[in-house]
Amino acid sequence: MTNDDTVQVSIDAGDGEDQVTLPSNLLDLLAEDGQNAAEVVGDLALMSCAQRIHATVHHSQGEVDERLQAIEDTTLDLFEERFGMSFGEATGHDH
Repeated sequence: MTNDDTVQVSIDAGDGEDQVTLPSNLLDLLAEDGQNAAEVVGDLALMSCAQRIHATVHHSQGEVDERLQAIEDTTLDLFEERFGMSFGEATGHDH
């Protein structure tokens, strides 16, 4: 794979930086309405985080810690702000 076949996206989180290199064709495939690579990766990051906190809160054994529930609530609010629909609507998986 050549550098022309990939896109490097930089992430700056305030407490550190990272880069991720992805196939440019993959980002083109996932892009909606002319999104650029950074927007696609941003969508994927939020989707992944929402899925992980949802699984932690709703699909693990035992009582859910209030702190975890608050994290899920905030994440799902941010999800709805970004995508204009709830996590349940987007995934068909609602509780």
